[in-house]
Amino acid sequence: MPTEWTFRAITRALLPVLVVLTLVELGSGFVLGSFEATLLRYPALLVLVPVTIGTAGNLGSVLAARLSTAFHLGTLSFSPTDDTLAGNAVATVGLALTVFPVVGAGAWALTALTAGSRLALPTVVLVATASGAVLAVLAVAVTIVATYAAYRYGLDPDDLVIPVVTNVCDVLGVLVLFGVVQIVI
Repeated sequence: MPTEWTFRAITRALLPVLVVLTLVELGSGFVLGSFEATLLRYPALLVLVPVTIGTAGNLGSVLAARLSTAFHLGTLSFSPTDDTLAGNAVATVGLALTVFPVVGAGAWALTALTAGSRLALPTVVLVATASGAVLAVLAVAVTIVATYAAYRYGLDPDDLVIPVVTNVCDVLGVLVLFGVVQIVI
C-alpha cells in the first residue's frame, strides 16, 4: 500500500473511481425516474427510497470502516473462515433485519399522517424488510470485494471503499427496492 499521503497521490488514485461512480449514480437516477408513476401512486414507497438507500449505504460504510481498520491492524485475512470477516458480515445483516422493519413502519406512519397511505402497514414493512435484507447481503458482498480490491491493487481502503460502497448501495438500493415492489405489490 502506498504511504504517500499527498494531494496528488490521493487524487490520482481516486479520481478515476469517482468519475465512474458519478456515472453509476446517473444510471440510478434514470432507473428511479422510470418508476415515477409507481412512486406517485404509493407515497409510502416515495418515502422509503431515500431512507432505504441511505440506510443500506450506512450499513455498508460501517462495515467498510470496520474491515479497513481490521486490515490496517493485520487481523483481516480475507479467508472464508476468518472470524473477523464473518462476524462483521453477520452483524451487518442482523442490524439490517432489525432496522428495516422500523424504517418501513416509520415510512407508513409518516405517509398515513401526511398524505394518506394507499398501502397497508404490513405491506410497507414487508417491502422495507425484504429490501433491507437483500441490500444488507449485497452491501456485505460489495464491501468485501471493494476492500479486497483495494488490498490487491495496493490502495488504501480508507480512501476507496466507503465511496464505492455508498455509491453502489445507492444504485442497488433503487434496483432492489423496485424489484421487491414488483414482487410484493
